[in-house]
Amino acid sequence: MFEFIRTHQRLMQFLLLLIIFPSFAFFGLESYTSMGDASNTVAKVDGQTITQPEWDAAQREQMARFRQMFGEQFDAKMFDTPEAKQEVLNNLIAQRVLAAEAKRNKLSVSDQSLQQTIINMGGLTTADGKFDVERYKTILAAQGMTPTTYEARLRQDMISQQVNAAIQSTAFAPDSLAKRLSELGEQEREVQQLAFRASDYVAQVKVTDDMLKAYYDKSNQFDVPEQVKAEYVVLTADALAAQINVSDADIKSYYEQNTKQYGTEEQRRASHILIGVSKDASDADKAAAKAKAEKLLASLRKNPQDFAKLAKENSIDTGSAERGGDLGFFGKGSMVKPFEDAAYKLKQDELSDLVQSDYGFHIIKVTAIKPAAIKPLEQVKGEIASDIRKQLVVKKYTETADVFNNTVYEQADSLKAVADKLKLKIETTGNLSRQVNPAVAPSTPYNNQKFLTALFSDESLKNKRNTEAVEVAPNTLISGRVVEYKPATKRPFDEVKALVQERVVQTEAHALAKKAGEAKLAALKEKDDATGFSATQVVSRAKSQGLNPAVFLAVMKADTSKLPSYVGLEAPQGYAVLRVVRVVQPTNVDSAKRQAERQQITAALAQQETYAYIEALKKKAKVEIKKPTAAKSETAE
Repeated sequence: MFEFIRTHQRLMQFLLLLIIFPSFAFFGLESYTSMGDASNTVAKVDGQTITQPEWDAAQREQMARFRQMFGEQFDAKMFDTPEAKQEVLNNLIAQRVLAAEAKRNKLSVSDQSLQQTIINMGGLTTADGKFDVERYKTILAAQGMTPTTYEARLRQDMISQQVNAAIQSTAFAPDSLAKRLSELGEQEREVQQLAFRASDYVAQVKVTDDMLKAYYDKSNQFDVPEQVKAEYVVLTADALAAQINVSDADIKSYYEQNTKQYGTEEQRRASHILIGVSKDASDADKAAAKAKAEKLLASLRKNPQDFAKLAKENSIDTGSAERGGDLGFFGKGSMVKPFEDAAYKLKQDELSDLVQSDYGFHIIKVTAIKPAAIKPLEQVKGEIASDIRKQLVVKKYTETADVFNNTVYEQADSLKAVADKLKLKIETTGNLSRQVNPAVAPSTPYNNQKFLTALFSDESLKNKRNTEAVEVAPNTLISGRVVEYKPATKRPFDEVKALVQERVVQTEAHALAKKAGEAKLAALKEKDDATGFSATQVVSRAKSQGLNPAVFLAVMKADTSKLPSYVGLEAPQGYAVLRVVRVVQPTNVDSAKRQAERQQITAALAQQETYAYIEALKKKAKVEIKKPTAAKSETAE
């Protein structure tokens, strides 16, 4: 129905969808085979390459996605790990093999399905419920895309998803498995604890100087990592923006060349009566619907004032029928083509002939026309100035970045040359190590792993030469040089002796507690004795009752074939012996909950099936990973 475009979901859903699509939806499949050389190849899939720039770009997209999702709580360090980077590469490979399989099976997506997917994204409707083409274009432009490129890539993604969905739909959870897992989830266990605290054994510890020295020698807790004092210069687009002035003449010229951009297309308001019949209905049903529509049209030609009344009584488009058939204002591209073509041919208050679409037969009446209009220059002057400045900044940054790169390389013994040429300030910072400092804001230019890696290179440390220009954020370059180097050292023994003694005492006391706990556990397994145990606690997988996670896991994994059951484990405070005295199986079955759990189990199995299928496709595509260690790749974040 026409109400399918009257969605009121948040705009954020569409924004998130734009950044969540797999990487090939941004770069296109063709670009995967057109970039890089052999030295830049990180993997091969079915003879095609995945390059280092593609891998880096996918990592940046992942960073952007999670930054959008988590906002201020986003921590880049969580994703800047070898495991996270390797997972990004695995996803790229999975996307490639799915796309290849879809192509082999000649899968496709219709224009109607593509259009419906975009409309259903939400956040793309005007106040009166019509699809907002301009907002759609604006959002895509902000992502550096046009509707044509985005829709082509979305179509490719939807095709690949057909392969994925076909596998997932085959998964099912047997009743016996779902029942057993549900029962385990609701099972309760009664447990008691007997704690052997390390603090209770401190008095028994005898510490010698040899023990202290041995602990100190083998421990790295007292190491002071190598550090450097460095000076650096930063080039940013924001700094260049302040140097750019936009004249009134530039604004006027831009306005005259882009007048359509600041105009609104003609819009029409129409009412309709829809006599529904599906496009695959029988000839008899279609004939009956058409006859009914013709009868209504004949009646309206005699009595046009009855349109609202007849719409309420006969139209199957219930949303508009309640308003007498009113659809509100709409522009081109908002309605299905037969409807739109007919509406734009009518004069105001004119009644159409029967118009057939996939939804049935329409009788259309145009009730108002908003002619196309252009916003005056004064109204959009500020917007134009901002657009021009952005374009000039991009151009100036590109040109200046080349100068920055060349200067720090060619005159590598000092940063003064590049600072003087580009009017940049030389900054100084100390206590930099090879790894980023979690106490310093991640956005700080010098607190970036790529820059620190360059700063600690042999060329920089030994020869005190400028680092290469490193992109630490979009439109942000930094170069630095080492002023002073402090090699790695270890704090003197006498300085940390008291701390060493504390650690040794803790270690030895913990060992004594563990020894006593293990002896007690062995004795209890020979002969049951509840003496000294705590009061009974009832726990289940849904309710841990505040137990330490390791203790809780040990309780739930304990063998209960014979009760009481005993299990021991090391705890942060020493050693714990657990006594499981009773197991209670669930009796009241919540059918709705069981059904939900079965669906969750089915979803988990579907994910497992998909993983296995993708692994099979990888073998079929002869996947070859050239750089399996993700730690070798550094993101631009």
